[in-house]
Amino acid sequence: MKTKWTMVLMAAAILAVGGTVGLFAGGKSDQSAGGGTASGPVTIELWYGAAVTEAGPPPADWPVLQLIKDKLNIDLRLTALPSNESDQDVKIQAAGASNSLPDLFMVRRHPWLNLIRNGLVAPVDDLYPLMPNRTKIQYDADSRAHSTVNGKAYGFASPGAVVRNEGVLIRKDWLDKLGLAVPVTTEDFIKVMQAFTNNDPDGNGRKDTYGYGAFVEIDAMSEGLGRRFDPLMGAFGVAGTWSLAARDPGLNVRKPAYYEGVSYVKRIIDEGLIDPNWMSYGKDDFRAAWKQGRFGIMREQNAAYAAESNYAPFDKNFPNGQWLVIDPPKGPSGQASSGVYTQGYRIYAVSQKAAQAGKGQAIARLLEWMSSDEGYYLLGWGEKGVNYTLDANGVPVVAGLPDESKAFSKPEMQPNTQLRNMVYYNGEIELLARYPTYKTAVSGKTMSALTVLRDMQARPWTPNIGADSLPAPNADLKRFYEQGVVEFLTGKRTLTQQNWTAWVAEFDRLGGLDWEKAGIATAETQNYLK
Repeated sequence: MKTKWTMVLMAAAILAVGGTVGLFAGGKSDQSAGGGTASGPVTIELWYGAAVTEAGPPPADWPVLQLIKDKLNIDLRLTALPSNESDQDVKIQAAGASNSLPDLFMVRRHPWLNLIRNGLVAPVDDLYPLMPNRTKIQYDADSRAHSTVNGKAYGFASPGAVVRNEGVLIRKDWLDKLGLAVPVTTEDFIKVMQAFTNNDPDGNGRKDTYGYGAFVEIDAMSEGLGRRFDPLMGAFGVAGTWSLAARDPGLNVRKPAYYEGVSYVKRIIDEGLIDPNWMSYGKDDFRAAWKQGRFGIMREQNAAYAAESNYAPFDKNFPNGQWLVIDPPKGPSGQASSGVYTQGYRIYAVSQKAAQAGKGQAIARLLEWMSSDEGYYLLGWGEKGVNYTLDANGVPVVAGLPDESKAFSKPEMQPNTQLRNMVYYNGEIELLARYPTYKTAVSGKTMSALTVLRDMQARPWTPNIGADSLPAPNADLKRFYEQGVVEFLTGKRTLTQQNWTAWVAEFDRLGGLDWEKAGIATAETQNYLK
């Protein structure tokens, strides 16, 4: 028996038939069916995700609305989505069930896919060429892939948090003192680790340094040993928990190469080349240790290493010390990865109803304006000279405003920048504001966490888009998995191929194989396999 929801969606899909290819080009023009005329603007209803949910919406007399009407011939009508994600889903799904979706709306991936299946979201491939500037800065290949289903783009995916912001760092001053080159292969890394451990790289006459430093930092993306060991496991193609490669998806721990990776890490441990506190360190302990000169190779985050307050203790302890971002080790098959990454995206979809009404060109016009200099600064920071000024690098700051109470950073001004998540894309201006260049207090080095970030992002990485939203293991299986890997490394379990195979079989018996099947099924449904 069909539910009311199913019947409504079927009816909406029937109404939308005929508009899956070239929909915007072949539908009604902007001059009809609500598309605007010479005497009146096109109405665009936008449901947005607020940048600061507690701050409230832009005021009714917000000057930007009039500017958009005058300049773009668009009457923009705004509605903030609920702050709670589940409530967002309910609102979107209810609008879909009643065929009353707005023209343009932010939507989470699961309800978005359901709306696509039921013909309620329009393909937008025809709109990308109409907004060349925004497409260039907001929608790269990963973004386009994220919003593409069965070869068609059904939305615009804008980047969320900064990704690939960690990397492999090595003490260049230690390399120079010992006459060593930057390591490239896994064997090169072993030789450098041996020298850093045994050859007194800091010249203090004591055997108190180690080649590698790490701690177990577990998250949904990196089970087992965690992300700090990902560069070592990545040399064998098994960084992270999941492989989302369409040719060979599944849990990395069940792949033969995982044994090779564990064997490599065990060699480093058995030779005493890793800081022996790796199992007891927390994040703060680990960071205190590298600032105290305990080890010479690590994976670290750009700001945790290079931001002024974070680098200061190392600068004080080692004025002549120097870290260098390098490529992760290259394994026997030529594989290398700093680790896995996922990109959080904010998807904005166009309703089928809006497309049929011929609003596509107006929506593209609006989005392209948002990514112009005018739209970017207005929506991101407010009015120049009132809410912000620009420093020498063109970065918005609040210094020198005639009325500091109107600074964009003030809580009462935040309603004016509620749409900033629609224009931010982790661009240079945003990142320069977050990561300023400075000179260190003791050594006088010029440092920039942004320069470090760009270097880290350019190194080899493994895309793992969506892995953080796959099913999690149950508590018993998770414990067996994580404890088992550590036990092999520490010698509590003897690491042989036979013992490893038996352990994986026990892992499967406890639910590992079922976990993998559930994860692959979810990844297929969510279109994560690439």
